Amino acid sequence: MDNHVAANVFGTLGAVLWSLQLLPQIWKNWRRHDSESLSAAFFLSWAMAGVPLGVYNISDNFNIALQVQPNILISLSLLTWSQCKYYRDKWNLKKILPVAIVLGAVLGGVEAGLVFALRVAYRRGERWPTTLMAILSAVLLAAGVLRHYVDMFRTRSDAGLSLRFALLDASGDVASILSVIFQPSLSILGLVIYGTEFVIWVGLMVILLYFRAARWRKGRDIRVDGPFDSTSN
Repeated sequence: MDNHVAANVFGTLGAVLWSLQLLPQIWKNWRRHDSESLSAAFFLSWAMAGVPLGVYNISDNFNIALQVQPNILISLSLLTWSQCKYYRDKWNLKKILPVAIVLGAVLGGVEAGLVFALRVAYRRGERWPTTLMAILSAVLLAAGVLRHYVDMFRTRSDAGLSLRFALLDASGDVASILSVIFQPSLSILGLVIYGTEFVIWVGLMVILLYFRAARWRKGRDIRVDGPFDSTSN
């Protein structure tokens, strides 16, 4: 469905939402001076996932917004990863800053190199490297999010995950899906990448709300039963 304006509008919206998705979590971590039980590996996985996603979006000639989107994901994921290392693992800034900068430079360099390599391969009529990038990005993005499932069931809680973060991510996925649909040529792999992310996030939000509701009910029961317990003693 070729609609250049719609593709750019939804692509920009997706990029904005993906830019904003981590900000509530970053703010929450900073305000509490604690990354709670968030997994540093999750955010590092997301930063790494941004590389093949960026390579795929650029190589497949997506609109500019979708090409920029993965690099925003890389930057904010590294920032959140740094918070996890600072608050939970007690790394000092002298250690975090150079490591984060080196990681960012390496990921950026790998992305640029792969874009160049895939363009050469494309001119030779080879499409499998592009497909490989799509698969890698989908797997890494999904693996990062699935880690939240593990953390939630392990702790029987929301594991410190921000609901706004999850909502923004899912909304960004929807906008990105619509942008892909309105591209001059429909990319099935693009739909798979963003569609997989969306489905996983919806499931995650359902579980998050379940554990929060369970915690609320438990707190309510304690408040109701408390006076009776004290009387009986």
